Amino acid sequence: MGCMMNADLHCHSVISDGTLTPEALAERAKTNGVELWALTDHDEVGGQDRALAAARAQGLPYLTGTEISVTFAHQTVHIVGLGFDAHNSGLVEGLRRTRGGRSERAQEMSDGLAKVGIRNAYEGALQYVGNPELISRTHFARHLVETGVCSDTSEVFRKYLTEGKPGYVPHRWARLQEAVQWITDAGGIAIIAHPARYGFTPNEEYALFSEFKAHGGRGVEVVTGSHSSPEAVRYAETALEFKLAASRGSDFHSPDESRIDLGTLPYLPGQLTPVWELLADRIQ
Repeated sequence: MGCMMNADLHCHSVISDGTLTPEALAERAKTNGVELWALTDHDEVGGQDRALAAARAQGLPYLTGTEISVTFAHQTVHIVGLGFDAHNSGLVEGLRRTRGGRSERAQEMSDGLAKVGIRNAYEGALQYVGNPELISRTHFARHLVETGVCSDTSEVFRKYLTEGKPGYVPHRWARLQEAVQWITDAGGIAIIAHPARYGFTPNEEYALFSEFKAHGGRGVEVVTGSHSSPEAVRYAETALEFKLAASRGSDFHSPDESRIDLGTLPYLPGQLTPVWELLADRIQ
């Protein structure tokens, strides 16, 4: 299979904060030449059976996936899980607990926005949510764009939904060790998602990778929608340094919002071990 495979192992459906159904994503992946696909909804595996059935209908090899929110060094970090049993009770229960705080947080975000004159944001955001348990900042952002408060979602985040702004409310996610363990105990492989996005200092990043590896983490996203070419080179070197497999995924959410479409990323650098080589027996 090698590095020259068009694998897209990170994207989101209406089950979390994407705008397309698992079926539409499978079709889009196939049309765009994806050769191995995974749906990785946030803190949720509820779309996995649909995604697998849709992939099979398209003749598209599939890996189960999820993206778990963890708190590390006072920052939200995402851990992608691939190739696990989507019905594993420990994983399903852990994800349910992680989702539990979202509704409460969303109400607090709405209260903060109301204080600066943006009323009923919670009710507005709910219109964009396929699964109310997974209401997120993205849904608030879509509502604020649709109602003309901001011109695009990046403006919403900049003005209202980042730290220090009126609609920002931190969330206490799972611990790194828990997320890695849930994935591993369910027979899958844990991967650090888009590491360049976290803005860690070199020491913090070294701590993240060291702890992740110590807990049994096996991979890192090297080529992803939010990484520049120099960042891909940098994390290819990090993968080699920590002896981690390399993953590749667009982090596609929506045809209207995502910078990178499904299946349109550069290939992995050739000296790396692709994560799909470790998961060959889990591909469905």
